[in-house]
Amino acid sequence: MLQLNTPIEIESLVDRVETCIIDLLHQRKLRTGDKIPKQPELVKALGVSRTVVREALYRLQVMGFIEMKKEGGGVITNPDVFANLSKSMLPSFLSIDTLKELFELRLVLEIGIADLLFSRITTKDIEDLRQIVKQEPISTVDYVFKASYEIRFHSRLGHIAGNKTLQKFQSLLMPVFDYVEKSSLYEKIEKADTFVSHNQLIDILETGTPQEFRNAMRSHLNLHFLKITRCRFS
Repeated sequence: MLQLNTPIEIESLVDRVETCIIDLLHQRKLRTGDKIPKQPELVKALGVSRTVVREALYRLQVMGFIEMKKEGGGVITNPDVFANLSKSMLPSFLSIDTLKELFELRLVLEIGIADLLFSRITTKDIEDLRQIVKQEPISTVDYVFKASYEIRFHSRLGHIAGNKTLQKFQSLLMPVFDYVEKSSLYEKIEKADTFVSHNQLIDILETGTPQEFRNAMRSHLNLHFLKITRCRFS
């Protein structure tokens, strides 16, 4: 017989109290570093036991929303959103539909990065990109990059863009890209009608415009878009 250490009713109550505490902090317009109400105040305001409040606060602390102090109070912290997200971003545990949408999101981000790149790229960055693609073909219409080439090149673009949040998100999406590429989730396509190599993308970064780069990146990723539209995802 299945035995539960904690009654379902209590767990459900802790869930609700956790949500109520977040709502309360939001209503009071508390920001990072601000003190949160102490446990007795929360117990009285929410009409629940100290045990339930303590468990709800513990969850918020684990998620990085608050930091509890020895005297029983706590303060708002700046949560590491991606630390929490990374725990659930294991490709083999994700549903097919979720994998598909994450793969699509990665493609969209690569196209949208153009303006950040052009505002922050340096001559040294161009040189570094040239080194990365040194062993890759200059241009071809039917060459399919290995996932390792893609990850190395596009991760560097994320670094050049200079947006740390984008870099963290990109680092979470890349394993998904690698997993989907190596899987049998979609029909394999040998070639796309148009193709732009990594070297050609670098040429545009060096002498072109953001719009030219967006168009070129769309062509570069065209094979992946074709795979997504013809895939076996349900």
